[in-house]
Amino acid sequence: MTSVTTTEMPGSTDAGTTILPSYLQDAWWTPDSPAGDATAVRDASTGQVVARVSTEGLDLAGALEHARTVGQASLGELTFHQRALLLKQFALALTERKDELYALSALTGATKADSWVDVDGGIGVLFAYSGKGRRELPNAHVYVDGAVEPLSKDGSFLGRHIYTRLPGVAVQINAFNFPAWGPLEKFAPAFLAGMPSLIKPATPTGYVTEAMVRILVESGLLPAGSLQLVSGSVPTLFDELRLGDVVGFTGSASTAASLRNRTPSGVRFTAETDSINASVLGPDAVAGTPEFDAYVRQLVVEMTTKAGQKCTAIRRAIVPTGQADAVVDAVRTRIEAKTVVGDPRDEGTTMGPLVSLEQRDEVLRQVQALVEGGGRIVVGSVDAPARDGAFFDPVLLRFDDAGADAVHTVEAFGPVSSLITYDTVAEASDIVARGGGSLVTSIATHDSAFAAAIMAGVAAWNGRVLFLDRDDARSSTGHGSPMPGLVHGGPGRAGGGEELGGIRAVLHHMQRTAVQGSPEMLTAITGVWHAGAAAIDDGTHPFRKSLAQLRIGDRIASASREVTLDDIETFAHFTGDTFYAHMDEEAAAANPFFPGRVAHGYLLVSWAAGLFVDPEPGPVLANYGLENLRFITPVSPGDSIRVELTAKQITPRETDEYGEVRWDAVIRNQNDETVATYDVLTLVAKE
Repeated sequence: MTSVTTTEMPGSTDAGTTILPSYLQDAWWTPDSPAGDATAVRDASTGQVVARVSTEGLDLAGALEHARTVGQASLGELTFHQRALLLKQFALALTERKDELYALSALTGATKADSWVDVDGGIGVLFAYSGKGRRELPNAHVYVDGAVEPLSKDGSFLGRHIYTRLPGVAVQINAFNFPAWGPLEKFAPAFLAGMPSLIKPATPTGYVTEAMVRILVESGLLPAGSLQLVSGSVPTLFDELRLGDVVGFTGSASTAASLRNRTPSGVRFTAETDSINASVLGPDAVAGTPEFDAYVRQLVVEMTTKAGQKCTAIRRAIVPTGQADAVVDAVRTRIEAKTVVGDPRDEGTTMGPLVSLEQRDEVLRQVQALVEGGGRIVVGSVDAPARDGAFFDPVLLRFDDAGADAVHTVEAFGPVSSLITYDTVAEASDIVARGGGSLVTSIATHDSAFAAAIMAGVAAWNGRVLFLDRDDARSSTGHGSPMPGLVHGGPGRAGGGEELGGIRAVLHHMQRTAVQGSPEMLTAITGVWHAGAAAIDDGTHPFRKSLAQLRIGDRIASASREVTLDDIETFAHFTGDTFYAHMDEEAAAANPFFPGRVAHGYLLVSWAAGLFVDPEPGPVLANYGLENLRFITPVSPGDSIRVELTAKQITPRETDEYGEVRWDAVIRNQNDETVATYDVLTLVAKE
């Protein structure tokens, strides 16, 4: 394998002979074959050769093994929080040099606004997963999922679920339309999970992905083997995969089906594919309402952003029969007023060309298929004047027959949408479902009853549903914008996968395993103290210990305190909580849950804090929360309570001089019955 440390960037004077490099085994690589044998990649507007792509002689098996060994080892040394911090640093490194990515993105036909969606959107995913990783994951290597499952009466045998990272490589096959966001939205959750990535971008726009990877490499932040890039085809890829690997694919439904059939047994395959997404105009959203205006505005945006080359774009505009003509007229007016098709580098251009001449020809074929299937063009034309570049004007078709197969099965992956009409909510829901599974459906309505009814009808057919009305139109991120914290994927034709979705996407790159054992063993495995495991009372109050001194299982067992009727009445009058169970003996006794007047649960929790707290200044900086509180046994006047507080989980914060300690709190009465259980959260100094 030939390694190079520098290469000409796409768009340079000798781009016609430049081979786009791959980044493999922590080094840049280009094939020894001459550039004439490689695939030419061209500027979408001018047709000029941008770069050439070839993988002749590439050691794919060696790259995968490098990820499984070197990449796994380097990422395995890091905790979730350490990986999360690196994601933030990656985002900052890309932000500093994003102008380079914008310049290259223009060669793909993307306008500045398109590039913002792609480049800044991808960077935003890194920031989002960095924040989520530090807030929602432990500063550890194991993620504990769900509650403890008691498996014995005496508590000596327990079970629970944990997630650990998969031992393979995350292979990410991306589409041409988002060469920055696409790879980053797959890379971020895989990296946070601790899986090394091998990125395979689409050839027509892979030079943008190469530049993005180059920035990350030159930052010096990447752990060894954690990220590799293949610029070009990988025909033997699926022959090299094995148990523990993951494939994440974005592209056409037909290609996804083919690759799924080639995926070896035991290799996880997830797909996000093209889908016939819909946007429904509610019956209340007549012309002149804010919802009608928002609907038209969003439809035109989705038709023209990235020249309609988005897997989330609106392909079916579903409108009430009486509003069809008004929608067509409004769409035509807005396109004529707002859309200027041209070279994205030209002043005033609002929509660039399709990614290639081949893609333009493919979109034209699909539009013709829609016309042959019953559609008629009502906005735009496919007979635009001849010009250089892969330009294609926005087109809206109208189908008089909502049952026509073509409108629900044929996707023209460009600035093309089709209008269909409905009369009832059941008809609208059925039309949405005819798409066979979608990434997203949006619904413009201010009628909550209609919203609830159509949601019940379309939810099962969609990965995401957006409701658009006068209250959220200005703040809505829009029909076609997947968000890091929400599911991106959908059933059926949409691929059946789930990218993004917050921490769920991280867990897709991990193995969920049921662990059974003693409390002591589960404590050792999970890093979380379990009731029944050893507790330590060494004579030093745990609140006097810094994080450096505190250990899981450190405990304080308090003295007892008697609860009197005066205490209950004082607390009731002081707080204003004079609920009858605390103040009326006869009414309380009639309640099936109480033996008579009882103490307030919050009185007991307050007293418990007084029983376990160490009041002097020290390592404990603040009590910032209480979780999972359950009241179990009522406390009557004359009863006594005591509390056991045990260090349950210790989470240092990587960038701060303190960390979080989760304490297991159990309040018991004089009969050793459990009165209440909860978790106390404190911030504790590291030293």
